[in-house]
Formats: sequence, C-alpha cells, structure tokens
Amino acid sequence: MKKKTYLLLLLTLVTIAGCAQSHRKERLTEQQTGINNSMQYNTLTPEEERVILHRGTERPFTGEYLENREAGTYLCKRCDAPLYRSEDKFDSHCGWPSFDDEIKGAVKRIRDADGQRTEIVCNNCGAHLGHVFLNEGLTSKQTRHCVNSISMKFVPAQSPQSATPQKESLTTVYFASGCFWGTEYFFMKAPGVKQTSVGFMGGHAENPTYEQVCRKNTGHLETTEVVFDPAATTYEELVKLFFETHDFTQTDGQGPDIGSQYRSCIFYSDSAEKATAEKYMDLLTKKGYRVATLLKPVSVFWKAENYHQQYYEHKGTKPYCHKYTPVFDD
Repeated sequence: MKKKTYLLLLLTLVTIAGCAQSHRKERLTEQQTGINNSMQYNTLTPEEERVILHRGTERPFTGEYLENREAGTYLCKRCDAPLYRSEDKFDSHCGWPSFDDEIKGAVKRIRDADGQRTEIVCNNCGAHLGHVFLNEGLTSKQTRHCVNSISMKFVPAQSPQSATPQKESLTTVYFASGCFWGTEYFFMKAPGVKQTSVGFMGGHAENPTYEQVCRKNTGHLETTEVVFDPAATTYEELVKLFFETHDFTQTDGQGPDIGSQYRSCIFYSDSAEKATAEKYMDLLTKKGYRVATLLKPVSVFWKAENYHQQYYEHKGTKPYCHKYTPVFDD
C-alpha cells in the first residue's frame, strides 16, 4: 500500500514538472519570436502553426507559391501585413519561393541561435517566414529571402478584395535625433503619421540589443521608424519637425545623453529624400546654424525591445532631452 502511494505521488510530481517545463518553453518562444499572443490574428491550421509559430519548415518543392508567376503582393498569413511584391520574386531553384527584396520595413532579421543563419520574420507580428542569404550572386541585389509558402497568402494585382493599395500608399522614413524615446514622442503625435517604432540603424552588427548599442561598439544610431500617409502630410513637414524637436548642432549626442548612438542623422531612401534633407540643412546653415546632422542611406532597421516602444506614451511623462523649438517660421 505504501509503495502504491509513493508511485502515485511520484507520477504526480513528474506530471507537474512536465507541465511547468512546457509552459516555460511556450513563454520563451513568445519572447524569442516577438509574437504577441494576446493580439487577435488570423486563425492558423496546425501545420501553419508548426511553421509560423514554432519556426518549422515546409518540405522543399511542395509550397503553393513556388511556381507562382502572377502579378500581385504576398501578405503575412498571420496578420495580413504586405511582405513582398511579385516583381521581386525569382527562381533560385532552392525549393522555396525566393525574393531579392522586401517591402520596406516589412521584414525583420534575427540571427539564429547557432550563429550560422539569419531568420526572417514579419516585422508586424513576428511570424516566422524563413531565412535570408546574402552574396550568392543569384541577382544583382545579392539577396535571397527563402520563404515558406505556408507563411504567406497571395493577393493578385487589381483584386477588388485587396486592401494592399491602401497599405502600400503609406511611406516609411527614418530619423535619428538622440534618445529614440523623445524622437518617437514627437513623431507619433504629428498629423498624418500612422505608425512609429524605435530601433537601431547604421551599424555593422546584426540584430543588436539595446545593451550592445549602449556599449558604443556596434556603430548603430538610435533611430525612429515613421510610417506616414503622403495624402495627409509631406516628407518636408516631417524633416522640419525633425530639426525643430532636437539640437541639430550637437555633435556628440543629444542634451545630457552623450555617445555616438545619440547623433543626429537623417536616413534617406532615395535621391528625392536626400535632396529634401539637404534643402533644409542649407536653409539652417544660411540662418547661421552649424548643422551637425548626418545624411546616410537607409540600411537594415533593427527594431528595439518591446519596452522601448512608445515609451513616454506608456509612462505618461514627457521627454527630458527633446523639446519643440520653431526654427523655420520667418
């Protein structure tokens, strides 16, 4: 009788421990992928969950979109965010759909734990897409996004069901003006701005953490990603706001925040954005200012940890090193 009771007690303890380990594994997966399971997304099949939530891989040469050559847009299966355009798709003969470019700001890169490969996930919901490979010589862009078909849905061009034209009409731009908490505070309140995120750009390390950037050896600047509606505001208005909400004459940081990661910089995506930035830098120079703002081409935007996003909005306070000062009103 005692032996039977002991075995029953032992079995109970093993079951509890197993459940605890399983719960911990699920929690780690959410932290590592950036997927917020509290938000409402599209319902997934068990096989879709295996790939999208648990970083699985569909068998090569079996995906629905491997041979798809129709014009249109590929969306995230989990959240419907636009990811890739059909014109960037090419045949790499690897067994999975391949793209040599993504819709700007749609895909996030994460270094695998083994340090050998770079995972790609939806920047909106964290859904696993596949992996990205560089310098293979397959296209002029030297980039191959190797994506699971099951992670995507396809919307043909000019489809009446598509919400893509509205989403694609938005423009994404990048500004660095010291602590990204303060930079985002002003941009997220600006007319015409639909979404903001903070992260890092301009460095040499992949998927840097906030702690690594603060050590000042990754080359990154604290950067704010701004998504705006060109029908409601203009890039010029955002550039003016950029200059009017920080000290663009400071070279070694911003206010009390000293360090290379706090430098003032406009990251431009094309010649038009560069010309606009130069226009206002010239205007400020003519006004007698010594403009320390850097101009750099857009590179990979690495989104910062969740607790940095909309920091002052959640905290209910205002920036300590950013303030609005009109400089273009004459």
